[in-house]
Amino acid sequence: MKNDQFKTVGRILLGTALVFVGISHLTFARKDFKAQVPDWIPLKKDDTVIYSGIAEIALGSALILAPEKYKETFGNTAAAFFTAVFPGNVSQYLEKRSAFGLDTDKKRFARLFFQPVLITWALMSTRK
Repeated sequence: MKNDQFKTVGRILLGTALVFVGISHLTFARKDFKAQVPDWIPLKKDDTVIYSGIAEIALGSALILAPEKYKETFGNTAAAFFTAVFPGNVSQYLEKRSAFGLDTDKKRFARLFFQPVLITWALMSTRK
């Protein structure tokens, strides 16, 4: 597989994952996502989950459907989004909130290292 094809597959997989996770924010996983919202966020937890779900659906769709000239912009936007939601992961760890099977400190801590993977994935799959 050529590098461009590999990037395209990676971008489409990430976009699809974002759309799926965004839909799960709005439906079956809403309660689990609320556990990740830090108490210092000035919105209701449910509203935060809904807004972030809508953002993920939009970002995922853009990664999949955007014309070539906008792909890098949306990759940068997705990376910024993953960075912006990282405090929720830290909050889940520090406040010992169980969700998504992350029911021990070790599991919650290990999850923190996945966020840089998502950021890198967003950037690398959309760079020219």
